[in-house]
Amino acid sequence: MDWDHIVEELKEILQIPLKREVMSADDWDRLAGRRQTQEGLIRKAGKNGKVYVALGAPDPEQVDVLELEEALVTPSELRLVEMLLEAWGGKTPVKHDEPVQPANEDERKALLVREWMLERLESGDFRADMPEPLATQLSLYTPRIPFLLNGDYTGMRKVSYVELKRLLESFFDEEILLIPLMEKEWLILGSEGLLTASQDEDRELDVEETQEEALFSLCSALYEMLSNEWVGECHVTTNYPKTPAASLLSSVQEMREAIRLGKMYHVGSNLHLPWTMHMERLLYAVPDQDRLQFVDHILRGIDHVLDQEMLSTLENFFALDCNVSETAKRLYIHRNTLLYRLDKFKQETGKDVRTFNDAVLVKTALLLYKVTKRK
Repeated sequence: MDWDHIVEELKEILQIPLKREVMSADDWDRLAGRRQTQEGLIRKAGKNGKVYVALGAPDPEQVDVLELEEALVTPSELRLVEMLLEAWGGKTPVKHDEPVQPANEDERKALLVREWMLERLESGDFRADMPEPLATQLSLYTPRIPFLLNGDYTGMRKVSYVELKRLLESFFDEEILLIPLMEKEWLILGSEGLLTASQDEDRELDVEETQEEALFSLCSALYEMLSNEWVGECHVTTNYPKTPAASLLSSVQEMREAIRLGKMYHVGSNLHLPWTMHMERLLYAVPDQDRLQFVDHILRGIDHVLDQEMLSTLENFFALDCNVSETAKRLYIHRNTLLYRLDKFKQETGKDVRTFNDAVLVKTALLLYKVTKRK
């Protein structure tokens, strides 16, 4: 079971600090007491203002637990977490383990790759090479451009492998390899020629485009097509061209991380690129308590100032390199209106975002504010 992935999904949903840890069975017994339920040992225990919920069934040696701050979660939310963990970690099979009847030979091969990948990803082995017979029959010894598609739609509709593959091949105008991973998660492998074609088109227009810019253009166009033609909302990422037989696992892990961080730190955005997440990756590693202290120190209880208008103003200001004129144009407001908002923010916080040091501090605090502020 990929508990790290599930814990991150719960953290995003609840918008509170969560931590996964492993404790010995003896420590769990002391914490929970050996009370019995119909399903075995108790799933939940509390101590020092924290709640611990067992991930899956406790075994005789050690217990994988989810740690929550009791003051930050309501009883209803806690019960929902328990129910979800019971469904994911109990006897009910998770959806990616359910047998799938392939519609054709392409899907059969894709499912073989999926089973191998999920087994390796869940074990944390991101450096394994793909078995030679599998890599050979799918021609994965040549560089491919990977895309990861994460569905964000609701409803019971199932996405047809055949229909989605046909849609993608029509968009890319070439044969692609489509691999279903988790439910609503799809890996797409296109040829390196997609990148070359994009760069050639820009040269004809006398525009020099970097590899990262070309990948962004491809990813952006893919999202636009999917948002119009597919079953619902989605998140998309890509990565540098790599040889899948040797680097597919690490590439997928990086793209999963990019989507996870993007959803946390850039709500409202649907494109999340690994090379743009350096600060987010660094901040994510900061302990929760340190994040809270930093945000409180920089923003000092100014929730009334950080309304949607102010957040949008600051985010655009930073995105445009603190350029007042360009930011005013982007927001369709007068330059003086923008300056008034920035002065208002300075009066409330003591931070002038038109200076480099304060801009760095506030940008960092705003990123953390999104994941530490209870919504």
